Amino acid sequence: MDLSGNTVFIPGATSGIGLALAVRLQQEGNTVVIGGRRADLLERLAAEHGLDTVVIDTTDPASVLAARDAVLARHPELNVLIAMAGIMVVEDVTKAGFLEAAERVVNTNVLGPLRLIDAFDEQLQSRPAAAIVTVSSGLAHTPLRLTPTYNGSKAFIHLFSESIRMQFAGTSVQVIELVPPAVQTELLPGGSQEESYLPLDEYIDETVSLLASQPDATEILVERVKPLRFSEVNGAYEQTVAFLNAH
Repeated sequence: MDLSGNTVFIPGATSGIGLALAVRLQQEGNTVVIGGRRADLLERLAAEHGLDTVVIDTTDPASVLAARDAVLARHPELNVLIAMAGIMVVEDVTKAGFLEAAERVVNTNVLGPLRLIDAFDEQLQSRPAAAIVTVSSGLAHTPLRLTPTYNGSKAFIHLFSESIRMQFAGTSVQVIELVPPAVQTELLPGGSQEESYLPLDEYIDETVSLLASQPDATEILVERVKPLRFSEVNGAYEQTVAFLNAH
């Protein structure tokens, strides 16, 4: 994936990693469209950053298709989809009643990206150079006790990305997986203030640097996430799980 000259759609980009990445990609010379559920917030972000916007709820199939049609009507050259949809919920599956929250996580983190890719894959394959960027997590490989459904949803995204990469081989579509560590955002309440998490600007700086230096990369792995990503490969799974869940 070239770092400039693209037309990029990032749903779920009204805050956190999504918004920061959208702003940085725009600065790198890309046309960027962001999506979110709140029209008033999108209007403010458009005014602040000069980004194009579209209302979208990735848990609603009709909303995804309507957003696709709106984006492509304005940007028929769109060639990059960053499937940023994701929520993180603390659960205790030993107690009754966890299913409602778990279903919300699956609907957003698993079905949301599937809906997006299904909606845009024909468009992407029509472009001479295109990319699908998925967003998993270090927790796909080393689990956090508090968030079992989130961990599982990101493990799904990892293996789904690996699988569709093989299916898109021979087409114009590159599949790139972003694998964030814990980053200072509000994915969990108070996360933006957690000193042990990687500062958002540092994560974006390193991610964009890796995208620029590794245009053929399949995974974008900042240094902070590698202990989680490779814990089992390196024979340190049990120790890494214990360390992660002690903090």
